[in-house]
Formats: sequence, structure tokens, C-alpha cells
Amino acid sequence: MIYELSFLILLLPLLSFLVLGLCGMKMQHKTAGIIGTCSLALVTILSYCTAFTYFTADRTAEGIFQTIVPYNFTWLPLGNLHFDMGILLDPISVMMLIVISTVSLMVHIYSFGYMHGEKGFQRYYAFLSLFTMSMLGLVLATNIFQMYMFWELVGVSSYLLIGFYYPLKPAIAASKKAFIVTRFADIFFLIGILTFGYFTDSFSFSFAGDIVMGQGTTPFIEGNMTKAVAAGGFILPTALVLMFIGGAGKSAMFPLHIWLPDALEGPTPVSALIHAATMVVAGVFQIARMFPLWIEYAPQAMSIIVWVGVITAFYAAAVACAQSDIKRVLAFSTISQIAFMMVALGVCTEMTTGHDHPGSVGYLAGMFHLFTHAMFKACLFLGAGCIIHAVHSNEMAVMGGLRKYMPITHWTFLISCLAIAGIPFFSGFSSKDEIISACMNYSPLVGWIMTGIAAMTAFYMFRLYYGIFWGTENKEAHEHHTPHEAPLTMTIPLIVLTVITLGVGIYTTLAGFLGWSGSFGSFVTADGHDYTIHFDTTVAAVSTVIAILSICLATYIYKGESQPLADRLYKTFPRLHRAAY
Repeated sequence: MIYELSFLILLLPLLSFLVLGLCGMKMQHKTAGIIGTCSLALVTILSYCTAFTYFTADRTAEGIFQTIVPYNFTWLPLGNLHFDMGILLDPISVMMLIVISTVSLMVHIYSFGYMHGEKGFQRYYAFLSLFTMSMLGLVLATNIFQMYMFWELVGVSSYLLIGFYYPLKPAIAASKKAFIVTRFADIFFLIGILTFGYFTDSFSFSFAGDIVMGQGTTPFIEGNMTKAVAAGGFILPTALVLMFIGGAGKSAMFPLHIWLPDALEGPTPVSALIHAATMVVAGVFQIARMFPLWIEYAPQAMSIIVWVGVITAFYAAAVACAQSDIKRVLAFSTISQIAFMMVALGVCTEMTTGHDHPGSVGYLAGMFHLFTHAMFKACLFLGAGCIIHAVHSNEMAVMGGLRKYMPITHWTFLISCLAIAGIPFFSGFSSKDEIISACMNYSPLVGWIMTGIAAMTAFYMFRLYYGIFWGTENKEAHEHHTPHEAPLTMTIPLIVLTVITLGVGIYTTLAGFLGWSGSFGSFVTADGHDYTIHFDTTVAAVSTVIAILSICLATYIYKGESQPLADRLYKTFPRLHRAAY
């Protein structure tokens, strides 16, 4: 059975890391790249087979997906407490397998072209394998302590990748900054884990006891419920909030966001991997994984998640409106979009799924946006890499008019911009619409703030799009080096990610308006029951109109050969622009 092969999902990238790390310098660049990419291709095939088997298998008598543990063993027994290691398959971990393996494979293929001829090519692929293994181990963890171990490995991997160009001082500074800031947050995560373990005698994610164990695996300790209930009034909410601080550090929530823009010193494909699908969503995944505990023991404390997310989303969107470095625009965009996911989880007030229970929509919406955002943001970052590859600069000032030279990059970038802006029939529309609906149900104030931030998103993304592909071509910069389309190894991943964005967008938009099943709500919901997504037509119409108006405003200001209105605004409000910048 495919579940029995699930250990290979972790073993293959680990072996790839060891082989390339120990023997890579004796190999040719091409050989090292092929070993890393083939290893990831096998992991991707295994992940898709696991997902297909899992989501098509028989459900429990209650109609929900089973939580399956094909492997679990006691690594370190400490009295009542067990430090367990294993593999846990449930809807969100299986969904994350798809996200991580898909984006990581695209990055591996893309890097063949982007990193061609770079010194340390073999070392780069070794670090990519370690990073992928760490993130997969994090989402497959059977308990909080195992999650923490892989959480720290993700931090080490990101340090190595951000500092890949170690002869350059900015790269060293950026890698240390990322490591120190996330370590600082992880201290709180560890204190929360130890507090939780001490007061419950367990590191389990929930005490429901509905887990199907594989043959020969050791069962979980369900925890001391009497102690847990006694601690539920203050201790467990405190432990969960401490763990959230760790998640806020990893997911770059304000004020722990400061490491993420500097992380751009790493190679651009690394930015796609860190900023799109993997490291930055670890905090969102942590909240989702422990959601039953939040709902049962700390529902009031979830307002902290909501308002940290709201502040972060607005702040990052405001900064993105003023940046001139295309990778920095995308980095602050990522911070804002991750905050959307956090807000979605925070506004989820119950675990009961169904149209009579609108309080549960936030969980589904947050996970759905995690999936859609991973695909189109990876496409945007990889597209930015193609542009930088063509013009040898990150600054919009040396771009303009590139649509004539780079048609594939242009169209894939435009489709991803339409997706993140929330235009119907592109994947971001469906997930963002559900987040705003959940926010409106929680609080109209939060709903309208998030609608406004969604409008800012559409504006700054099309400011970026016009600055790169339209406007005035910098002929002086292009005189010695005419821009050209990237090689196939770099454009094929863009096309694949765009096809996913379009395919998911078209189906989920039609499903949401026509009431079809088989959308995201058929796979991932708060309590595991099916939820047929029905869009709130008022919210959908308002958010679409606002997004289109924002795009029109960006078009009016930035599409032309010159930008007199933008220049006038800059001269009128120089302090505001400088503060945002």
C-alpha cells in the first residue's frame, strides 16, 4: 500500500542531501542537478499518489477522512511523556505534501537554468534537498515536539540558502538576521511546547483519539485530561499563544517580519521556495494543525491572531506600494498574503462545518489561500528571476517595455497578477473571497479592512506589472545587452504553475457560483466534513469591483510612457512615500 512507502518522502531528499553534500564537489554540475531533481521528482510522484489514495479512500462512519499514522515509534520515553517520531496523514498534511513537492520540483527544474555556471552549484542543490526534507518532515510530524525538531531544521536550511553567496557581506548579514530573528521567536515556541507537555503529559496535537495507527506502530499517549482541563483556564491558552509567537516569527508577522525582505539576498529560486510555499507558511500550518486545541481551550486568545494579522497585512501592503526593487515588492506582498491566512484562521470560531455554521469558513479559506497563493506567488518569484536574468538588475528603473522581448514571462506574470488581485476565474479570487466572507461574518470592521487591503494588493501588483512590462523602455540600459526570453528550463516551471493557477481558478469560480462539489471544501474543512463552497454574491461583487477599480487606477497612473501623476503625488507627499519606502 502507498502509505507504507510514505517514509520515502522524507528519506529520498535526505539521501540526496547526503550524497550531494559529501560527494557533490567531485561531480559535474549537471550530474548534481540531475540527482537532486530526480530525487524530488520521485518525492512528487509519491506525494501525488499518497494524496490520490488518501482522498479517494473510504471515510469513517461520520463521513470524515481518517487520520492515518503509518509510522510512529517512541524515540525517547520520559516517564509519562513520550518523544515520538512518525508520519501522520490527514487532509492538511496531505494537501501540504502536494504544495511543497510541486513548488520544490519547479524550483529544482528552474534552477538548472538560473544557477547555470554558478560556483557552488552542487552545494546549492544539497541545501535545496535539506530544505525540502525539513519542510516535509514538519508537515508530516505526529506530535508537537517532532514538529519543533523539523521546524529548527527549516531554520538551519534557510540560513544556508539565504547565505549561499557567502563571499558577499549583505548575504552573510541577511542569513544571520533571518536565523537570529526566527530563533528568538522559536524560544517562545519551545517554552510553549514544554508548558503544554508538562500540564497535559502529552505532545499530541489534539486529545480526540480518532487516529488510525499503522501495523506495528506505537499508540499515542492521549494526555492527562484531568490536568489538561484544570490547566485550560489560563495555562493552555498561554502555551498556545507562546507557540503562536514562534509561528509569527517563521511566517514574518509584524513586528517579527524584519528578516524576510533581507532574505532576498539568496538566489531568486530560493526566494520562490521560502516566500511562496514552504518556510513562511510554517506558522500558518502550525495554527491549523493545533486548531482543535485553540477552539477548545483558547477561543478568546484567537483575537490576538486576528489583529496581528490585520496590522501585518496593512503594513506590508503599504510598504509594497512604494518599493522599486521587484523582489522586495513580492516579499512584502508575501508578508501581507500570509497575514490574510492568519486572519482567516483567527476568525474561525467553531469546528462544525456546514452552511448553518458560517463561523467555520475561515479555516477552509485560510488553507485554500495557502494552496492558491503558493502556486501563483512561486510563479511571480520565478518570473522575477527570468526578468533579472534578462536585464541584470532588480530595479524597475532599468525595465519597462519588456513584454516585447519576454512574451512567456509576460503572460505568466500577468495571469499570476490577476490571481493575486482576486479577479474571477483566477485561483486567488475563490480563496480571497472566502477569507473576506469569513471576516465579514466575524466582524464587519475586520471584513472592510481586509477588503481595503485586497484593493491595495491589486494596486501594487499592477504598479509592478506596468513598471516591468509597459512604460518607457530603458534603451540606454538595454543598448549593450538586449533582453531575451529565459531558456526552457526556466519557462516550463512558469507555464506549469500558471496552468495550475488557471485550472484551479476556473473550476473553483464556477463551483462557487453554481454550487458544484469537488472544490477545496470537499477535501479540507475545520471538522473533516464536506463543505460545498457557495460564494456570498454581495461580497464577491463588491471585492471584484474594488479590485478592478484598483487595477484601473494603477493602469491610469503607471501604464504610460511617463508617470506625471505618480511624480506629482511623490512631490506632494514626500514624507509619506519615504515612510512607506
